[in-house]
Amino acid sequence: MKISLDHIDALVFDFDGVLTDNTVFVNEDGKEWVRCNRGDGLAFNDLEKLGVKSYIISSETNKVVLARANKLNVPALCGISNKVEALQDLSVREGLDLSRVLYIGNDLNDFQAMKICGFSACPADSHPKIKEIATFNLNTNGGMGIVREILEDLLKQDIMTVVVEENN
Repeated sequence: MKISLDHIDALVFDFDGVLTDNTVFVNEDGKEWVRCNRGDGLAFNDLEKLGVKSYIISSETNKVVLARANKLNVPALCGISNKVEALQDLSVREGLDLSRVLYIGNDLNDFQAMKICGFSACPADSHPKIKEIATFNLNTNGGMGIVREILEDLLKQDIMTVVVEENN
């Protein structure tokens, strides 16, 4: 199956295991850190320039999700226990047709959310059951440039063109 920007109204990303490599670093005070890919930041900027809406829906309550989302200028819903309900609310609030949403998830808590969207994708290191239902199985592991792969390889966008147009 092929997909282009003409087929989607929005991309919705899980955070841990998609925008991170699913690793968590914890210091002696219990403060957590995660690792994200800067290339994804550039890809989110390009999605915004192309007029593509992006969102993050995470079950995580750690402030790092909101900090990263704010830096990326991407709206985020955190501490979400029911991602289907959150997606349905988001679709009503933002006027999105879920059949035109690409949901990117990696683990079992994304399963039902992926099923209600028109398109879904998952990182290469996703849970096997997620790989079975995903419309697109990506070549990149979580946290290693998922957004860039989606933009360049799946949606066939030339990031260099977006960057060059921006600088002219």
